[in-house]
Amino acid sequence: MDIEIFPHRYLSADTTENLLKDLDEIEGVKRIVLQGQRLPPAESGHPDRRIITLKGQEIDLQVKTGRVLMEIESEAVMDEVRKACENHLSFGFNIHVGTYIRKQKTVTDKLKYGEKLGEIPDEMIGLTDQNAQLSERVKILKKKLD
Repeated sequence: MDIEIFPHRYLSADTTENLLKDLDEIEGVKRIVLQGQRLPPAESGHPDRRIITLKGQEIDLQVKTGRVLMEIESEAVMDEVRKACENHLSFGFNIHVGTYIRKQKTVTDKLKYGEKLGEIPDEMIGLTDQNAQLSERVKILKKKLD
């Protein structure tokens, strides 16, 4: 099941980092995708183009977060997601249920990755812009399995 968190304004880097930390702690969240305006290169000095830290890993925040797309296990997870959003998005937000993240490989994937398509893990499908280099646009953080 996919949901979309649609904040009523763009998120700062700090708000994005804090929201992601809380969302990551929720049991039942499979994948999270950030969408928004691409930020200028780091050399430009834009205040939101910075490194954020999640699970001890540094991630270069490359977008001004406008939407957060999530794949979750069940509808029961939505209550916890809503609470996390209420803590960080005091200016308001909407949550929509729908299909937002592709689950299957497409012809476009075949054109982009060619013979290496079979080497792409299933959890990577639907996470990146087909026109961008994969290494520049996706960072996978593994959940700790106890």
